[in-house]
Amino acid sequence: MGAIYKKEMRAYFTTPIGYIFIASFFLISGAVFAFTTLQQASGDTSTYFYVMVFVFVILVPILTMKTFSEERRTRTEQMLLTSPVSLTEMVLAKYLASMTMVVVCLGVTSIYYIPISMYLGDYTNDLTALYFGQLIALFLIASAFVAVGILISSMTENQMVACVATIVVILLFLVIGLANSYIDSYAFRSVLSWFSVFTRFGNFVNGIFDFGAVVYYISLSVVMIFLTVRVYEKRRWG
Repeated sequence: MGAIYKKEMRAYFTTPIGYIFIASFFLISGAVFAFTTLQQASGDTSTYFYVMVFVFVILVPILTMKTFSEERRTRTEQMLLTSPVSLTEMVLAKYLASMTMVVVCLGVTSIYYIPISMYLGDYTNDLTALYFGQLIALFLIASAFVAVGILISSMTENQMVACVATIVVILLFLVIGLANSYIDSYAFRSVLSWFSVFTRFGNFVNGIFDFGAVVYYISLSVVMIFLTVRVYEKRRWG
């Protein structure tokens, strides 16, 4: 598992993908933070985090599109399937490599809290908890998006197809709750809200630590990883 993880991390920096992801993330997040928070001289970061969720809709598929697609295209997939690790370990290694990139970027952007603290005054403790709660929620959403991207990458050898399909699926998870205003059935609206990634994120932005949302994001990641393993189990014995 460790060998596959190291291979994936090296691949991010021997190809342009890792550099594109990191540069794009810092450029966009810095610009968004400057225009939504610093320019307002405020401790309110809700708009920044809302925008960053949609930024991940584009950046995460770029990060994950080659995860398995490249293996299929270059015909090195069989080496993975016959390596002395389980399929679960193989998938987890690739997932953790992608998440390492996300965690590093989010970790660096946590320094954005420093200029925010200059404007907080007596509200430092409250807004500190709010800021880092939002940051944790963004990490959980990103982890779910990465799992979705890896699953779709395992289904095709075309990286662009994997990227576009991942964007479409992630957008569906985000906007599904917006359909509620057009549906009369309360039961159906409740179901859509339950599946909506964006609706659940709103609780964190409003300062509510939603344990149910945490369970949902983690469960979504686990299900997507499980399905990826199943894809390769079928391919191994198919």
